[in-house]
Amino acid sequence: MKVLRKINKDIYYIGGSDLRLELFENLFPLTSGVSYNSYFIDDEKTCVLDTVDSSVADCFFEELDIALKGRTLDYLIVQHLEPDHSSCIRKVLEKHPKTTLVVNARCKDMLFAMLEQELTSPIQIVKENDILKLGRHELTFVMAPMVHWPEVMVTYDLTDNILFSADAFGTFGALSGNIFNDEMPIDKEFFNEARRYYTNIVGKFGGPVQKLLAKAKTLPIQMICPLHGPIWRTNLETFIEKYDLWSRYEAEDDEIIILYASMYNNTYYACMDLANLLANQGIKNIKLYDVSKTDVSYLIAEIFRVRKIVLASPNYNGGIYPKMLNLLEDMKALSVKNKIVGLIENGSWALVVAKQMKEHLDAMGNMKVVEPIVQLKTTVKEENIAALEALSTALINE
Repeated sequence: MKVLRKINKDIYYIGGSDLRLELFENLFPLTSGVSYNSYFIDDEKTCVLDTVDSSVADCFFEELDIALKGRTLDYLIVQHLEPDHSSCIRKVLEKHPKTTLVVNARCKDMLFAMLEQELTSPIQIVKENDILKLGRHELTFVMAPMVHWPEVMVTYDLTDNILFSADAFGTFGALSGNIFNDEMPIDKEFFNEARRYYTNIVGKFGGPVQKLLAKAKTLPIQMICPLHGPIWRTNLETFIEKYDLWSRYEAEDDEIIILYASMYNNTYYACMDLANLLANQGIKNIKLYDVSKTDVSYLIAEIFRVRKIVLASPNYNGGIYPKMLNLLEDMKALSVKNKIVGLIENGSWALVVAKQMKEHLDAMGNMKVVEPIVQLKTTVKEENIAALEALSTALINE
């Protein structure tokens, strides 16, 4: 890498993208890689905001050397200690031992534990609204605990009105030269991946996100620089509005999705009958998802997106089908709430699943289960059609 992308006249992008990684955090499928963003401010004092994952370390250090042009690195601001942003800290300090680490108090405590060594580099502990003067640039700090780790803070450039937002406003997907939102299609697919990133990584922490958004509203932000995904320099309100909805656990679309587990297609056929009944009554954009084939991260993102869901599961060893149980546990862990829910259970020898699914839903927040609960015994029979029709009408009327 010999050419850097400029963010403005004295701020540079020095991040990198991993197009080979298949699972982010060894959990979430990646169809188009992921970026690890870092930023360099070239001022009277030089400054880097966060490092990158070890997978793109070589790129990062080459770009940092180009940006420094032989100067020393004065400050390294650590906003978030997760290894995909902190794994290069030790090497930065080895190459630039006089660099001052800028951290908050919680970050300092965690940093020592993560690096597993005593630091000889100077450390500057900052708190809310402290100011770091680099020369032309003056940076202030906003604490954002649990967005999505307890040590997180974001940095606001008072000079150029730029918010360096840590993991907030991030998304999956590599960057390929084009690093700004107005250089790429910000379309449905983009927001699908942005939603999947938010709901699975940050989704549990809607309250802290709301607090950060409230603080952000007091700042005249003209650009958002996250640690993953594109930099936003136009239409910022589009992404901010999405974050507001997601963190309030409010649906984007008044649509219905049907999430089913099925061993021998019988539960699937019931879900198709329900979909046909809904379509006959004019409902559009119905989507069915097989929980055994669709990664749970996509299911969570879709559940956040819509207002109404149907969960359908057979009895499995006297309990919920394992893949459906995994989904319900993930929904609880990620604080899903405010949904209208229809239930279908299939029990060849015991109708126990709906009761168990409802217990999981009751542990969430404001999950309204509509009647009737459809009960199948292996296959869809004529008497089940009336129950499915009643469920379709109940879902529509909610």
